[in-house]
Amino acid sequence: MISIRGLSKSFNGTTVLDGIDLDIAPGERVVIIGPSGTGKSTLLRCLNFLDQPDAGRITIGDVTLDAAGVKRAEILALRRRSAFVFQNYALFANMTAQENIMEALITVQGRPKAEAAARALEVLTETGLADKAGSYPASLSGGQQQRVGIGRAMAIGAELMLFDEPTSALDPEWVGEVLDLMRRVAAREQTMLIVTHEMQFAREIADRVIFMHGGKIVEEGAPDQIFGAPQDPRLQRFMSRLSA
Repeated sequence: MISIRGLSKSFNGTTVLDGIDLDIAPGERVVIIGPSGTGKSTLLRCLNFLDQPDAGRITIGDVTLDAAGVKRAEILALRRRSAFVFQNYALFANMTAQENIMEALITVQGRPKAEAAARALEVLTETGLADKAGSYPASLSGGQQQRVGIGRAMAIGAELMLFDEPTSALDPEWVGEVLDLMRRVAAREQTMLIVTHEMQFAREIADRVIFMHGGKIVEEGAPDQIFGAPQDPRLQRFMSRLSA
């Protein structure tokens, strides 16, 4: 369903992604771990063309594009098949929770306003925020804002949901409610690619864990293997630092 071949990206002459190859099956939950600055978030951003890859081919569903000669229409087609959950929520400050969820339904999917409003309210109910439909982001806690962000991604029914460290900006008291919502999303066999530092959560939710280092996929496998019997010395050092 999702295929990545030779994905590369540099910033100011520094290689951040170095020829990434990755396949993700329908319904698979893949978690990416690794040190800061190793290309994890850039990988997600390149898959949605929030950052323009320098090279590589990306396939999501029936859309395939080559970074070398990509057209805007192809980027839009790719984005319609994925949904991005940002670490800093990225909600529109001048829109209510309901309107934030409606926006992509109207502008990207072309749904009528009444239908988008109904779908947004349905999603807010699922996320436990129906009573906040008319609230603006400034009046919501960090956890509530991120749940709206996840609800926005849920609403469009994307084939792939991309989560870029969705709890890293949250106060500790709000982390649990966001992870609980992500567990409920995962239970629906939603295809998910998640960058996170929440290792226990990764161990619980992932079908496969990928360890990145220096812009490359260094090791991947089932959670028990990655967390219990890491093979690569770089992964071993990373895990030992976490447990220190």
